[in-house]
Amino acid sequence: MAKKVLLFADVGIDDTIALIYGYLSRKVDLVGVVADYGNVPRQMGLRNITYLINLFNISNQTKVILGAEKPMTGEDPIFYPEIHGKYGLGYIKPPDLPEGGFTENFYEVVNLINQYAGEIIIVNTGRLTSLANMYILFNDLMKKVKEVYVMGGAFWVPGNVTPVSEANIHGDPIAANIVFRYARNLTIIPLNVTERAIVTPQMVDYIQSKGRAKIIKPLLDFYYEFYKKRNPSIKGSPVHDALTLMATINPSIFSYQSLPVHVSTNGTVTKGQTIADIRPYATFNHEESKHRIAFDFDYQAFYHDFMSVMTGELI
Repeated sequence: MAKKVLLFADVGIDDTIALIYGYLSRKVDLVGVVADYGNVPRQMGLRNITYLINLFNISNQTKVILGAEKPMTGEDPIFYPEIHGKYGLGYIKPPDLPEGGFTENFYEVVNLINQYAGEIIIVNTGRLTSLANMYILFNDLMKKVKEVYVMGGAFWVPGNVTPVSEANIHGDPIAANIVFRYARNLTIIPLNVTERAIVTPQMVDYIQSKGRAKIIKPLLDFYYEFYKKRNPSIKGSPVHDALTLMATINPSIFSYQSLPVHVSTNGTVTKGQTIADIRPYATFNHEESKHRIAFDFDYQAFYHDFMSVMTGELI
């Protein structure tokens, strides 16, 4: 039976790959997508989600929900067109939204959690602002969520915004602290594993030749160009968000540790740093959560699952 997934996403290239993976996987039922700011402004993320729903002829059962526009820090968000393209989809310019647009409908998250109480899984692949608001406003309701998966953080590996900070956490460290404080059954999929979830140009060409995962080539060709400029030795594009969604249905491909996690909320370099407490002698109060953190994964298992879903073939 397919798992009910509610995705919180700032829909740039990587989130789009995750959306395509989720739409094509028979093991995932995407019941809703929350459009957040992050890689792109919220309105652009909404535009990209709408484009993908129309492109893949997704049923009306996938609700599109407006999320946060700004972080809890009160700062203006920084966007990354050099990574994701002017419109968030690399070389692609999606059509404008219909006249009239969307109205604020964030309460739909509450309705979905109630509708799928005890089975819904939340996957957060962008900034954590909207998800943190759920814990602030509806903390008891969040106990009905089966599991929460967050793409974010960097533990003893380099960050991608500062030397120690990953973009999703750095973009709103206050929200990240709230989620890590209150969430239960939380799994963190950090850069430790996602930066190694590489899709090579040869993989992209083969997927594109099968015609199932539409637009994957212009997306990942653009993404790869950015990563090659930053690291000439890289062999392909890391699909951080698709790996996080994959973790909901293939947890066995990862190895984990359960540890308390704290987030630094200030400092030029340390803002957004995720700190896992590995002291074996430390004692924690009963309110302090330990979260499952992925530190390694089986690349071959990732390769077979990703390629099989994206091509429709058993690889």
